Amino acid sequence: MKILAISDEVVRSLYSPNIVSRFGDVDAVISCGDLPYSYMEYVASMLNKPCLFVHGNHDCDELTECGIVLKKPGGWVDLDGRTVLLGDLIIGGLQGSVRYRPYAPYQYTQIDMRAKALRMVPQLVLNRMRYGRHLDILVTHAPAYGIHDGKDLAHQGFTVLLDLMARFQPRYLLHGHTHNYGRGERITRYLETEVISVHPYHLLEL
Repeated sequence: MKILAISDEVVRSLYSPNIVSRFGDVDAVISCGDLPYSYMEYVASMLNKPCLFVHGNHDCDELTECGIVLKKPGGWVDLDGRTVLLGDLIIGGLQGSVRYRPYAPYQYTQIDMRAKALRMVPQLVLNRMRYGRHLDILVTHAPAYGIHDGKDLAHQGFTVLLDLMARFQPRYLLHGHTHNYGRGERITRYLETEVISVHPYHLLEL
């Protein structure tokens, strides 16, 4: 299975008919957040494949040139706080970043995110009973604490993601939020999980 993962930045070559010749053979698309909904809808309509996403901390309603307000990306399945089955893959998601402003959507304290993750545990346990494993791919916007994150509060990672990887051993964790301009490693191994910084896009072949 091929998965096109996108995050945080509009890529001109993907926002054009060239996307079909380059990525028309992918089986699914995953967004790790912070992308215009119109861009996401374009990708979904051009590739016509299952599309799954989590919100980023900068996501907001978008006013299109036609005067239509997009409150979410059409054609995409929201993964936040749950798991879905895509073919043989179990995919789950957690949206947002560490809270750095008093009132902002898709921002959470470490305690908030831990509570969100705990609410997913019954689904993960049920997955283990049904399919023999908890989770194949965990999709997040923010990275895990200490892996591809930043020193400033806005780009700090979530500690609970380390616990999820240790306990439930997903094959992959895909995240956005931190940009890859000269940041070094995009792929880091943590226990049994390959952590991939998606920005601006990444082709994952399973």
